[in-house]
Amino acid sequence: MTLAETYAATPASLRRRGVTQLRWRGTPPNGEWIASGDVSGTVRIWGAHDDHVLKKEFKVLAGRIDDLQWSADGMRIVASGDGKGKSLVRAFMWDSGSNVGEFDGHSRRVLSCAFKPTRPFRIVTCGEDFLVNFYEGPPFKFKLSSREHSNFVNCVRYSPDGNGHKGSIYAVSWSPDGKEVLTVSADKSAKVWEILDSGNGTLKTTLTCPGSSGGVDDMLVGCLWQNDHIVTVSLGGTISIFSASDLDKSPFQFSGHMKNISSLSVLRGNSDYILSGRYDGLICKWMMGRGFCGKLQREQNSQIKCFAAHEEEIITSGFDNTVS
Repeated sequence: MTLAETYAATPASLRRRGVTQLRWRGTPPNGEWIASGDVSGTVRIWGAHDDHVLKKEFKVLAGRIDDLQWSADGMRIVASGDGKGKSLVRAFMWDSGSNVGEFDGHSRRVLSCAFKPTRPFRIVTCGEDFLVNFYEGPPFKFKLSSREHSNFVNCVRYSPDGNGHKGSIYAVSWSPDGKEVLTVSADKSAKVWEILDSGNGTLKTTLTCPGSSGGVDDMLVGCLWQNDHIVTVSLGGTISIFSASDLDKSPFQFSGHMKNISSLSVLRGNSDYILSGRYDGLICKWMMGRGFCGKLQREQNSQIKCFAAHEEEIITSGFDNTVS
């Protein structure tokens, strides 16, 4: 099943039920359970199949969870985020919720955490205090800190074979074989790097997302390399799915409105297409049987009350009492 099909098959109740502010979602090696974290600091364990039955629920942090990850054996989960003056990182057994370590060393919000996928197990964390901390266990205890960063450290990941990688970017994801790395950043680009035996990286390709206008919403803030799927997420909420085996192929995209929709219109020249607009001026194009087809670029992105579409022309009425 493709990622698009998986998303379409997921019940709406699961997407609404406490996971609307999901930061990261991990699945252990057996593929039976899914872990989600939300803004309240709660981690929920769901069944990966059928009705996605809620198995367990744990209050992990006092504030929102920014990242979580399963251990390679699927027995433990580590979560990090905003502790609101209390614990900023917690590792626990997935079935009982019992702690498996103490995580001292951070003074501010911890933005990312990761399990070393090979034994002996290790945990690495990073955050707004510019630190990258390493912990040994279980039970996990502080080992050392890296202080090489001069600003927030946004993401940290171990390679699948246990080797680390450095990069001052918004998010990082390794290829399944550990020989390539996917990075995304505020320059609105995603890049695939080949990692040499020396530890240095060479650029393999730069991925571009169709429909990018170059604005702030096009900054890429999240990524994932899952089997043959390369996934990027923009600040504006657009999810692009590339094929790792055919990087020249156009990506499949999920997107939509993030604010109230003020008007709809069916193209009179082609009834298979629907246009939707929100008050701030964004107009999205949808196709029957497919869904999102892109965002329309306007010369003046002014607020609109309503609009009408006919063939290749769109007439808008704005809050400034003008028609264009």
